[in-house]
Amino acid sequence: MNIPISKPLISKNAKKYLEIAIKSGWISSKGPFVEKFEKRFAQFVGTKYAVSTNSGTAALHLTLAALGIGKGDEVIIPAFTMISVPLAIIYQNAKPVLVDVEKNTGNIDPSKIEGKITPRTRAIIAVHNNGHPAAMNLILKIAKKHNLFVIEDAAEAHGAKYKTKNGWKTVGSIGKAGCFSLYANKIVTTGEGGIITTNDKKLRDKLYSLRNLARTDGIHFLHKEISFAYRMGNLQAALGLAQLEEVNASLRRKNQITKLYKRLLSGINELVLPIEKDYAKRLYWNFEILLPDKKTRDNLAKFIVKKGIETRSSFIPLHKQPAFLKIGLFKKEVYKNAEYISDRGISLPSGVAIKDAELIYTARKVNDFFKRKS
Repeated sequence: MNIPISKPLISKNAKKYLEIAIKSGWISSKGPFVEKFEKRFAQFVGTKYAVSTNSGTAALHLTLAALGIGKGDEVIIPAFTMISVPLAIIYQNAKPVLVDVEKNTGNIDPSKIEGKITPRTRAIIAVHNNGHPAAMNLILKIAKKHNLFVIEDAAEAHGAKYKTKNGWKTVGSIGKAGCFSLYANKIVTTGEGGIITTNDKKLRDKLYSLRNLARTDGIHFLHKEISFAYRMGNLQAALGLAQLEEVNASLRRKNQITKLYKRLLSGINELVLPIEKDYAKRLYWNFEILLPDKKTRDNLAKFIVKKGIETRSSFIPLHKQPAFLKIGLFKKEVYKNAEYISDRGISLPSGVAIKDAELIYTARKVNDFFKRKS
């Protein structure tokens, strides 16, 4: 048996829409599916606007650029996240500032944010780690006090909801802007791609301009600002539109996968299973479990890989990334909770297309590992 970590489920109308796009001749960003996809995604998230890009990293970078964050500015981020987050900040010649995370969610710890704020701080990027919403009420309160932008990184949290003071809201609609990845392992995928959501029309207009080389209306090759070619193509948008048509079914399937895994693995005392806080309706994007220590985690990974089950270890904390140490960032910094999760975390196959039989087989092999160990 060969079970991939995240096999995508391609929606029924994907081939139909792709064929329409190809036959029309519009395969670039000028094709009509781009606008349709953006409008539908904004409706899904609950914002007025959505601006597509060619990657999730581009979505983050474009947002920072459109907000005017640049040289000398600082942006607060969690120490435990994908490397794309600090890279986007560095692309703007700004400085990423790390904050440790909550041990049980992997999200930025709000109680530790204010200690990292300086006169140069301009924004906080709240990453909804592994589909669990960050504590947005507390983060927004801190941001308001210090006049900071709040950017949501919802790359792994399509459809997750957070209980705000005004009721439940979909992540990506709570901060100044929400940034999503549309990579192949996401609930809504365009293969490669990203999208930004916002309720701010001025920001939307700036994003549109900067992603398209800041062209001047009526004069095609006159460019007003330093800008980017971050557009999404019509073929990607056609696939994304088809995915959105079935997103609710995909979200339901993710919940089914989670419930089955939890039932099958709940008897293993050595495991810490993922949680959901009362202010969150999380997306269990990857089913990540924590082991007692790094050695046990690595041995489990080797054991189940031999059984044909693909795994993925947790993120390596940002303060341990050679790319940043090489340029003098984060030296001698320590973030204990980020390291704790990184050393113990492993994701089991949980793509929307996984079959129950594959999931049961995976859970059985995890159980076999601990029986063999004892």
